[in-house]
Formats: sequence, C-alpha cells, structure tokens
Amino acid sequence: MPYIPHTNDDIKHMLDTIGAKSIDDLFDEIPKDIIAQRLQHVPDGKSEMDTLRIMSDRAAQDSNKLCFIGAGAYEHHIPAAVWELAGRGEFLTAYTPYQAEASQGTLQLIYEYQSMVAHLNAMDVSNASLYDGGSGLAEAVLMAVRANRKSKSKKVLVLTSVNPLYREATLNIVENQGLVLEDVAFGSGTGRTSVSDLKSYEGQDYAALIIQQPNFFGSLEDVNALTDWAHANAMLVIGVVNPTSLAILTPPGEWGQSGADIACGEGQPLGVPLSSGGPYFGFITCKQSLVRQMPGRIIGRTVDMEGRPGFALTLQAREQHIRRSKATSNICTNQGLAMTAATIYMSLLGADGLEQVALASLNGTLSLLDKLTAIEGVEKVFSAPVFHEAVIRVPKPASVVLQTLADKGIQGGIDLGVYYPGMEYCILLCVTETKTESDLQLYADALHAALK
Repeated sequence: MPYIPHTNDDIKHMLDTIGAKSIDDLFDEIPKDIIAQRLQHVPDGKSEMDTLRIMSDRAAQDSNKLCFIGAGAYEHHIPAAVWELAGRGEFLTAYTPYQAEASQGTLQLIYEYQSMVAHLNAMDVSNASLYDGGSGLAEAVLMAVRANRKSKSKKVLVLTSVNPLYREATLNIVENQGLVLEDVAFGSGTGRTSVSDLKSYEGQDYAALIIQQPNFFGSLEDVNALTDWAHANAMLVIGVVNPTSLAILTPPGEWGQSGADIACGEGQPLGVPLSSGGPYFGFITCKQSLVRQMPGRIIGRTVDMEGRPGFALTLQAREQHIRRSKATSNICTNQGLAMTAATIYMSLLGADGLEQVALASLNGTLSLLDKLTAIEGVEKVFSAPVFHEAVIRVPKPASVVLQTLADKGIQGGIDLGVYYPGMEYCILLCVTETKTESDLQLYADALHAALK
C-alpha cells in the first residue's frame, strides 16, 4: 500500500475549514492550458512483489554480457573496498554538511576529493561535485559567459566532436537563458578539429570554446593549438575530460601556453558502477581567478581557536546562502555518495594505479583495433591517435551488426548514425582494463561471423 499521510476525511476537513470545494480550487489561478494532463502511456502501478520480479528479470538481462560500450560511461574494475567503505552508515546516510561541528568527517572527505580532482586536472580549485558530466558542462558554459568580461555576446563555440548527449543537456539548460551554442565541424578524415577549421571564427565575439579530450570518437584533439587559438581570440577555454585519461594525457590546466580556464567531466569512471545509468556525479574545476563564478560549494581547511585543524564550508555561492540574483547556480548539487566512492577509489589506486588502468585500457583498444581491422570490410575510420575508444566502419548497417552481436551476448558499441548523419555504418567501441585478450578475440570472432 502507498503511504498517504492524509485520509479523504482529513482532506475534506481542511478544505471545509478554508472554504474550498476541492483541491483544484486552490490552484484555479493557473491557466488551464499549462496544467499537466494525465500521463497517457504510464501503466498502472504494480505490487512490491511484481516490481521486484520485473527488476530482477531486467537485471538478469545484463548478466554474462561483454560490454564494449563507452560514450561517457565506462566499465572499470572497482576494488571491493570502495563500496564496502562508501556503504558504511556514516557515508551512506550523511546529509549536506551545513553544520561544521557535526560534519567534520564529511567535510574532510569532500576536501580530499576537491584536492585530488584539482590536482588530476592541474587546476587551482574544484567544487564539491555536480549531477553528472552533462550538467557539469552546462554549468561550465554559464560560468564562462559570466566570467569573460571581454565578451559582450552570449555565444559559445562547441566542437561537434564533443559528446552529443552533453551538448544536448547543455543546450536544454542554457538556451532559455539566452545563450547560443554554435557548432564547429570536425575533420572527417582525422576525427578531430584543427585550427584551420576555426579560421572563419577568428576575430568574432564568442565567450568560450568547448574542447573534449579525448573527444566523443576517442580521438585526441590538438588541445595545445586549440587552446592558444581561443585565448588569442579573447575566448575562455572549457575542457571536457575523462578523469582516467588524465593519468597519461596532459591535464587541461597545462594545455597550451596558459592552460584551459575551466575543466569539467563525468566522474563515473572513478569507482562508480554503470548501474543502469546512475547515479553518477559531475566534476568541475577552474583557475583561481574564476573561483567566484564557480557553482556549488567549496570546502576549506582551517584551524580552530586552539590551533587544531578543521574543515568548513568556505565558498557557497548558491541561492540558499546569498541573494538569488547573485547566485551562480540553483541546480548544482553534491552527489555525495558517488563522490565518496570516487575519493576512496583514487586513494586506493593512487597515481601509479590510475596510470596502469589507463595504459591497460589503451593497449586493449589498440589490440582490438588490430583484430577487427584484419577482418575483410572493417576499417578504422579516423587517423588521429586514440585513448580507449575508437570508431570502425563495417560493411553492413551498424544497427544490424550490433543487434547480431547482442544476440551473441556482446554489447559491441554505439551506432554513431543515431547522433551523426552519414555515419550509419560506423561503430564507436570501447575497451577498459576489464577486458582480457580472450574477450577481445571473442568480439573479433563474433563480428567476423556477423559480417558473413
């Protein structure tokens, strides 16, 4: 039975007391044409037993599957200690740490998280996390437009090699605030954007340039040249990065001559399971000069009156704490539990462990590419170097090939035709350290059979 706090008699008594005939009368000033109608395609509710059975059956569909899907969410090995610790009551049930005297453990953990993420990105400061990578990019765009005093426009350049799901989420959040995202095409042969592709935008007023490294296709952008070009044209640079890749790639704070201004991304690869799409957490970091524009909260380390170290909310430019008109954001959040797992994961692996994960993923991807491109009719699409994702072209529609692989228990990748017209025969695939040589060979054999 659902928990309903008020009986029909309770509701009637309250309505009689205030002189209203129905609950609808309380909202009669709302125009009828904007009131949500009854949902047409939502089935009737089910019992707890039926719901558990459905969820169990759905979960079983994911078992014994080889997953080669990436595109922003990655299957990495998570040491057992990560969620054994994150699942402790002190973390699992902790609330936002407004009372420092009662929340020193949570505050210290967030401080350690911020320190690690800022260091990983070679940036000065990090906030205490966001909903996910897509909303993190949206916040970075809003932040850049506020911060770039040289720009009078509300326009931002975004490379079309940036994750299309992130671009869609960002557009949904910022377009109602009058911001414009202008797409820049990528090189069809290289899979990345060159400075020459930006020639037509030189001298124009844009607040920022968004670069993803590695980009959605797994290709490595020439971030140094792109960053310097943007700064030379009075734009801020927003870097969207995979945190695992930063163990072996140049971090955004060191791109070009002066580094990116803001870096953001999805923290899921750092110890958070795929879990049917969430919950995940986003991260955002920036240079010290932009810290006042950063959404959310920042935890700082200090000392008390007796000289003992302690932690406190240092910067909290949210509408709960300051005037709404001065707030940097009213949708940012602290995805506390996922962020806790990421902090423990990074602590356990350390710099060397994270580097081993990144290298194993890279080597696995290169090995799989060799096996697949040896199959007649299969070719690597882009010439740019990759991290642990790459694009192949197959002689049959990607949707058909992927369904055949799925029937054999292999989740073979993403059909790029869904997001990029003209790429209906292209598959974006991913390899992480969880895949063995036998897994890679199994994929190659299954693809060979699917193409016969």
